[in-house]
Amino acid sequence: MINQVWSAILLCLILLAAGRCLAVADDGNVATRYSLGSSLGITYDPSADVDFILLSAAALYDYEAIWHHRAPDPLRFKVEGHVGSTTGTHMSTVASANILALYFLDHFTSAHLRPYLEAGIGIIYTDFQVEGQGLRVNFNPQAGVGMEMDWSDGAPWFSALRLHHVSNGGLHHDNRGINSVVLQVGRFF
Repeated sequence: MINQVWSAILLCLILLAAGRCLAVADDGNVATRYSLGSSLGITYDPSADVDFILLSAAALYDYEAIWHHRAPDPLRFKVEGHVGSTTGTHMSTVASANILALYFLDHFTSAHLRPYLEAGIGIIYTDFQVEGQGLRVNFNPQAGVGMEMDWSDGAPWFSALRLHHVSNGGLHHDNRGINSVVLQVGRFF
């Protein structure tokens, strides 16, 4: 468990450094923001017995600052990393890196809540395999809904609910996927 904690700290530092390297000079774009959080995943397919908890670090960029083409104002580009473990009697390491498009639903924004949709893909390593999984390094597409919550003068909190998929995309003849629902909670700083 100590190695996982150090791995989480190292991943957070790497992501924050990478985020600062990717940042582009501010030319009217939305400011880059960083966050830390945690995710709790509950599998539902192939079974409900592989649950996990992850520490998360992310950077949220103005979409146009990264991709250099016109995009809707509420669109953002998110880079995130996770490291953690499965829960239960046999704990196994889980680590992932993801990129997502995040779209704020500004029509539904209130004084304290700002909802959004997000979807993207990443790479995930699991120190375990379900029967027929094939590989330990897999693709990790996901999509979800979330909300920023700003109740004070400090940095806002966020929460998201995602559908989370793990599979190798046919790179191996065994390609049994793992499907989960993930609750993510964190805070920007």
